[in-house]
Amino acid sequence: MSGIEEYDVVVLGSGEAGKYLAWHLAKQGKRAAVIERRAVGGSCPNVACLPSKNVVHSAKVASFFEHAAEFGISSGSWKVDMQRVRARKREMVEGLGKMHMDIFAKTGTELIFGSGRFVGEMTIEVALNHGGTRTLRGKMAVVNTGTRASLENIPGLADSAPMTHVEALELDTVPEHLLILGGGYVSLEFAQAMRRFGSRVTIIERSARLLHREDDDVSAAMQELLKDEGIEIVSNARVVKVTGKSGHKVALEIHTGDQQIILDGSHLLVATGRTPNTDGIGLDLAGIEVTEHGFVKVNERLETSAAGVWAVGDCAGSPFFTHIGFDDFRIIRDNLAGAHRVTTGRQVPSCLFTDPELARIGLNETEAKRQQTNYRLAKIPMAAVLRTRTLSETRGFLKALVGAEDDRILGFTGFGSGVGELMAPVQLAMRAGLPYTSIRDLILTHPTISEGLVSLFNAVPSR
Repeated sequence: MSGIEEYDVVVLGSGEAGKYLAWHLAKQGKRAAVIERRAVGGSCPNVACLPSKNVVHSAKVASFFEHAAEFGISSGSWKVDMQRVRARKREMVEGLGKMHMDIFAKTGTELIFGSGRFVGEMTIEVALNHGGTRTLRGKMAVVNTGTRASLENIPGLADSAPMTHVEALELDTVPEHLLILGGGYVSLEFAQAMRRFGSRVTIIERSARLLHREDDDVSAAMQELLKDEGIEIVSNARVVKVTGKSGHKVALEIHTGDQQIILDGSHLLVATGRTPNTDGIGLDLAGIEVTEHGFVKVNERLETSAAGVWAVGDCAGSPFFTHIGFDDFRIIRDNLAGAHRVTTGRQVPSCLFTDPELARIGLNETEAKRQQTNYRLAKIPMAAVLRTRTLSETRGFLKALVGAEDDRILGFTGFGSGVGELMAPVQLAMRAGLPYTSIRDLILTHPTISEGLVSLFNAVPSR
């Protein structure tokens, strides 16, 4: 094959893990190239984590206006300007894009805009966005292509042109009635935000309860929150047919138990899962195997079936979090330097950015019981954390699982104001193998949310 350009590393996709690996190797003097179709930096800074949290915060501000009288403020008349909400989000994304471009330039990493596909071992052909092609071969290659929102094979669903999270972040008007398929993280964050902007919102969930992998008390607390905000929830629901067009008028035919109902709405958002972006990129030509669900098959070191090729992030089946993608980068970085780091057994923290937040690290009660792990449970209401009373945000609780026969922290769950920030000290104690008493006996500033950790671990039953 003529006209092949030689590189030390070629990364297909500019998401979290791949970009950091390319930057790292480029700074070591390696010739590194990253191939990206359109959004530099991957989904997180462009159409996912950061833009969605930007919009969620705008909705939080709207809720302050809604409850201004509670704080002794007469706000008068107010309205939500979705065009300005979108503009604020776009301004942030533009700034993040510039930041990424500056790092590419500073590290000397070549960024190539185009669609890449493997045409042989370690060799990628790029159809350039501005026309023409280039062929790159690396001494190592990294598949970093991410995932996209799944679209179920429901009659009429595709024809209805439903929104995914990508299109929902570009709304310039408040939907009259937003129908949301799915009850996961994306669904719940958007549901609450759009309700606070003034939309009527209905969630259609196939399971009996929201967040069905969480403990019953967590699921019930979330359901109560959404209902209190006026969000409708249809559980045990199976959508059998969709008619109309999202953005105009759309109708869902739903079977729930023995009932058949029709739900009408103005907009439809689909958030029922993720599909890996691995089709049509020539993985078979490079000897790279995929799983039955289309994810790149990797071992615990993130190595694929092809020598010299790694896969990272969502497309490799790693947990769908940007912080896990960053750890994928660190695993490969360290292993290239002679270490032996693996994905098995690593901590996977998560935070759902509803208001209040839901944060978790380690085991919950459901998992502990399934694994037959004995534990002691500590649980306190957020109202016991006195800072929440100054904020009028007392909803929720903190709970922790501690070993029945020792003082190890097995898991932490928080549903409350600012609980995402509480995970770090708990994680540190878990990682270092410290007993729960190492947190219990801290002197923490009063009044802060973090003070709740002292109260929580003081509630651990004695052995």
